[in-house]
Amino acid sequence: MFTFAHYNYNVLDLEKSMKFYADALGLKEMRRKESPDGSWILVYLGDGVTDFQLELTWLRDRKEPYNLGENEIHLAFRAKDYDAAHAKHKEMGCICFENDAMGIYFINDPDGYWLEIIPTRM
Repeated sequence: MFTFAHYNYNVLDLEKSMKFYADALGLKEMRRKESPDGSWILVYLGDGVTDFQLELTWLRDRKEPYNLGENEIHLAFRAKDYDAAHAKHKEMGCICFENDAMGIYFINDPDGYWLEIIPTRM
């Protein structure tokens, strides 16, 4: 038997990414691991409701952006107030794709990862 633990995104600017996830999605740091030599830092973000966590990995020697391919991989977040979330993300300038027919949209983080925003369905 297996259960979900976390999902990983590698990031170039850890503080910028943490601020984005806090501002855009309300995620907070749950725990952190750092290498003794300072070559990497892992920060686990959570929503405070579920046990699922997003792991942000920062590598000291990485300078070039990560190749995200066609960006078909994404995380999805439910929004209790979809309209308010959309307005906030529009103001932040991070909406990268909208699908009105499906009633969803995507935002992208500072490294270009896409995050799907979906309404809470009854």
